[in-house]
Amino acid sequence: MSVDTTLSSTTYVAALQAYLRGAGEHALQQAYEIGRTALSAGSSLLAIAQLHHAALETLLQTPSAHERQHVISAAAEFFAECISPYEMTYSGFREANKVLRHFNDLLEQEAKRISHALHDEAGQLLVALYIALENMAQEVPAARQHAVKATALLDQIETQLRRLSHELTPALLNDLGLAPALRYLAEGLMQRAKLTITIDCATQQRLPKPVESVLYRIAQESLNNVLRHAHASAVSIRVETDHSSAYCRIHDNGVGFNVDAVKARDGEPGFGLIGMRERLTVVGGELHIHSTPEQGTELVVRVPLEH
Repeated sequence: MSVDTTLSSTTYVAALQAYLRGAGEHALQQAYEIGRTALSAGSSLLAIAQLHHAALETLLQTPSAHERQHVISAAAEFFAECISPYEMTYSGFREANKVLRHFNDLLEQEAKRISHALHDEAGQLLVALYIALENMAQEVPAARQHAVKATALLDQIETQLRRLSHELTPALLNDLGLAPALRYLAEGLMQRAKLTITIDCATQQRLPKPVESVLYRIAQESLNNVLRHAHASAVSIRVETDHSSAYCRIHDNGVGFNVDAVKARDGEPGFGLIGMRERLTVVGGELHIHSTPEQGTELVVRVPLEH
C-alpha cells in the first residue's frame, strides 16, 4: 500500500503509540500537528487514511482481544484529531462559499437595478427627446432635416441601451433559456465587431437557473476577452449535457496565449479568470483552458446539474 511521502509513517506510529500509552493531550496535539503539516504540504485525506491503516496493521498484532479493542478505540480518537485541520479548512471553505454566493447574488441584483435604469429611466428620457424633436420640427420647418438626423442617432442609442440592458440582466435567459440568450448576445457583439460567432446548443431542455446563469456569464466574459485580447475572426460556443453535468466549450481562432504565464499573474485584470472560477466555485463547477500562442484558445466549463 503506497503512502504519501510527505507524511512520516514513523512519526505517526510513534505519536499514536504514545497516545495508547496514556500520553493524553500531548499526543493528541502531535496528531493535530501531523494533520496540519500534511494539509500545508497538500497531502490528501486519503493519504492520511492509508497511513493510519498501515499503523493499525502494525499495532493490531497484539494477541489480546481486549488490547486490540483498546487500540482500535484510541486510534479512532487519534485519527479524528489528526484530520481535524482538514475539517476546519472544509468548514471555512463552506463559509467562504456561502459568502461568495451571497456576493454573487448582490452583483446580480445590482446588475438588474442598472439594467432597469437603462431600460426604463433612460428610455423615458429618450421618449421625451423624440417628442421635443418632433415639436421643434413642427414649429421650425427648416430644422426638420436636422431633427430627422438627430432622431436616427437616438434610434441607435436606444438599440445600444436595449442591448446593454440585456447583457446586464438578460430577460431572454429567464424567459426562454440559455440558447436564445447566447444568440442574442452574439448578435449584438457581431454588430459591434468584425467577429463571427456560432452558437450550438445540443440540448433543447431548460437547465437549472443557476447553471444557465453561470454558463451565460462565463460565455459573456469569454467573448469580451476574445474582443479585447484574442484578435480572432471566429468564435464557436457549444453547450451540451450528460446525465450529471452541463458543458460549455468556447473556442476562438485568435492568437492564443501561454496558459501557465497567465495563471501565474491571475491577480492582474484583463482575462477575468478569477471571476470565472469564483462563479464556478459557487455551483461546484470546473474551468479548463487549452491555448497555445498563435493556435487559438478553448475554454471548457463543466457545471454539475445538481449541487
